[in-house]
Amino acid sequence: MKFTVCGKGGSGKSTITALMAKELAKRGKKVLVIDCDESNYGLHQQLGMELPATFVDYFGGKSKVLELLSGGPQNMPMLFDKPWQIDDIPGEYVTEKNGIKLMSPGKIETANEACACPFNAIMAQFVPMLKLNSDEFVLMDMEAGIEHFGRGTDNATDKILMIVDPSYESIKLSSKVTEIGKKIGKPVYYIVNKVTERNAEKVKNTIKNRENICGVLYADEDIMESGLTGSELTLGNKAVVDIVNFLLKPNFPFVARI
Repeated sequence: MKFTVCGKGGSGKSTITALMAKELAKRGKKVLVIDCDESNYGLHQQLGMELPATFVDYFGGKSKVLELLSGGPQNMPMLFDKPWQIDDIPGEYVTEKNGIKLMSPGKIETANEACACPFNAIMAQFVPMLKLNSDEFVLMDMEAGIEHFGRGTDNATDKILMIVDPSYESIKLSSKVTEIGKKIGKPVYYIVNKVTERNAEKVKNTIKNRENICGVLYADEDIMESGLTGSELTLGNKAVVDIVNFLLKPNFPFVARI
C-alpha cells in the first residue's frame, strides 16, 4: 500500500512519517520511505539514518532530467521500461535500518539551481511502476502545500494522509486536499497533530469528513525535543499505533480520543 503524507509546512509530516514507518517495521512490514520534500533535511535524522544519494543521479542528474522535461511533463520520455520492486532500487540510492528503507528523489542544494520539477517528474513515473507485495508499504513525505498534486506525483498512491495542525492555514488546506482527493479518486484521511486539550475538539470540528480522522496526536514535549536536537525518534506513541491499526484494517473498531 502506498500513502501520501501531506500538509502545510511545519505541520509534522516528517515526524508522523517517521513514527508510522517505525511502527509498521516493528510489525514486520517492509517499509520504503520516500523523502519527497526537496527543502527539508530532517526526515533521515528522525529515522536515525544517513541521507542516501539522490535518485535523480541514477538518471544522469538534475540537469539531464531538466532536458528531458523541456517539452513538458506530458512529453517526457519514460524512464522505466519495466515494473520495479523495492529491492530493485540500487543500493547507493537507499539507506536501510531496522526494516525501513529511505530514498530521496533529490534536494535543493544551492541558489539558482532551478526548480524541483525533475524530482517530481521522476516520482510521477516511479510510483506507478513500483509493485508491492502484501507486506510492503510506501510512505511518501511530500513537500509543503499542494504543488505535488498538480504535478501528478500522488496519482498512483492508494491513500492520502493529511496532517492538520491547530492553525487557520492548515484547516483551510485540509478542505482543498479533500477536494483534490475526490478529483483524483483517492480517499483522504486526517491526522490531527500538535493539539492541546483546549483546542483539540475545535480543530476536529473544522474537518468536514470527521469520520475520516484516523488519529489525534497531542503536543508532546519529548517529540518536540527530538525535533529541536535533530535526534532519532525512538519513543513509542499510542496514537500512532491506533493510526496504523486504522489504516491497515479499514473496519478496525477504532477507539481513540476522537
